[in-house]
Amino acid sequence: MQKGSGFKEIDHTADWALSVWAPSLSELFVQAAKGMYWLMEITLRENPRVEREVVLEGADHESLLVNFLSELLYFGYSEELGFDHFEVTVEDTRLAARLQGAPVQEQKKEIKAVTFHNLQVRQKPEGYDVTIVFDV
Repeated sequence: MQKGSGFKEIDHTADWALSVWAPSLSELFVQAAKGMYWLMEITLRENPRVEREVVLEGADHESLLVNFLSELLYFGYSEELGFDHFEVTVEDTRLAARLQGAPVQEQKKEIKAVTFHNLQVRQKPEGYDVTIVFDV
């Protein structure tokens, strides 16, 4: 695992996969969101700025991550919104997030869904990591 936090695209046969790492579980979710938007090549309008608050639960960290990223996709498809600022708190299997963003100006690639394919949030001495596969 790399130091700090971040994300990078990794090769996957038919879909897209993203390797994500961070020192905390909350930051892992933030990096996963940023990485998903990066894969989609989303550009946001400058105005109007919008804010949304989200509270989600899941059976475990994996389902919570899928629920969170799926919620972001839902905002994109239902309201044409994307987010570029995330305040995320993950406690056990509950997530609370304050999202700030704007209407989508351009989206070059589409993600249909976040999958559970080989999804495992791993805790290591230096933090957390996960590989996320997206259905495109």
